Amino acid sequence: TVRSEVSRYYGETLSDSSDLKTSACCTPNALPTILKEALSRVPDEVKAKYYGCGSPLPAGIDGLRVLDLGSGSGRDCYVAAALVGPEGSVTGVDMTDAQLDVARKYVDDYTQDTLGYSSSNVKFVKGQIEYLDDAGIEDSSVDLIISNCVINLSPDKERVLREAYRVLADGGEFYFSDVYCDRRLPQHVREHEVLYGECLAGALYIEDFKRLCAQAGFLDARILEGHEIEIHDPELKEITGNAKFYSLTYRLFKLPGLMETLCEDYGQVATYKGTLPGHAHNYALDDHHLFETGKPMLVCGNTAAMVGENGVSWLSKHFDVRGDRTTHFGLFDCGPSPVASPASPAAAAAPSASGGSCC
Repeated sequence: TVRSEVSRYYGETLSDSSDLKTSACCTPNALPTILKEALSRVPDEVKAKYYGCGSPLPAGIDGLRVLDLGSGSGRDCYVAAALVGPEGSVTGVDMTDAQLDVARKYVDDYTQDTLGYSSSNVKFVKGQIEYLDDAGIEDSSVDLIISNCVINLSPDKERVLREAYRVLADGGEFYFSDVYCDRRLPQHVREHEVLYGECLAGALYIEDFKRLCAQAGFLDARILEGHEIEIHDPELKEITGNAKFYSLTYRLFKLPGLMETLCEDYGQVATYKGTLPGHAHNYALDDHHLFETGKPMLVCGNTAAMVGENGVSWLSKHFDVRGDRTTHFGLFDCGPSPVASPASPAAAAAPSASGGSCC
């Protein structure tokens, strides 16, 4: 089965990240200082067994309840444990025993000796990310879900998204990095065992992924950053042909009753307070919304909801949102992107629809 193949590839075939045949499960971008500092204290074995494609951890998550889907060796969970503090909690879910053994090995020493907490704020449970209920994850029980190059490995991505929406509390966010493609892949590529383990065969066509997000309840999926993936192996490159693969970091918010399928204009204004750690001067909500501290920005209704309209979003304490939805002025024109240029991988991978779309 797909699950057994994935479990064997990551539990037995790969000894460490140097065995990978593509850059899909590698993080090319420099990590923010706060993440570098936290990562430097993570046990070496945990870091060596890491196979991620991004750094899916937002700033300012102190006190939040975090869930990591497909936590693997636990690297991101260990980092998150430092960022959420002793009042927050982190749960990692993975189906591979070999990875779980590594993840659990250092938890107590790391949280109590390295971080100085009185008790551990991290736990790892065995389970499938499509069936979080079986793993004991209850409705509306987490504030932030992270995942790193894992969803593409799932044979039922629609169910993964539905489960993520179920377990998130209102105002919570699914913040994750994964692999996507610029087209629907033919069957011989989707069934290639090595390409599946390398996170490419399971990559969804970007537009199909956004449709699944909307069906699950996550409207207006936003890309934060991305890069094109390099295939080093000549044989694999020949098999994939002209298909282009991208590692993208997405942000999906659970904001019932506030999100719409298109970006609508209600004359709302949002101002960033400069209070998120490591973002004193500005904050990028996504690849085309860069908030300068103290500078009011006209935003669509969806963006207003994401940053704190009515105090629902977890980001609300960091933004001042003015205006309501009493008067509608039509579709909102996002205009030119202040972060992503037309030549950027993220922009190339996710072309904007004409008018009224922020993604």
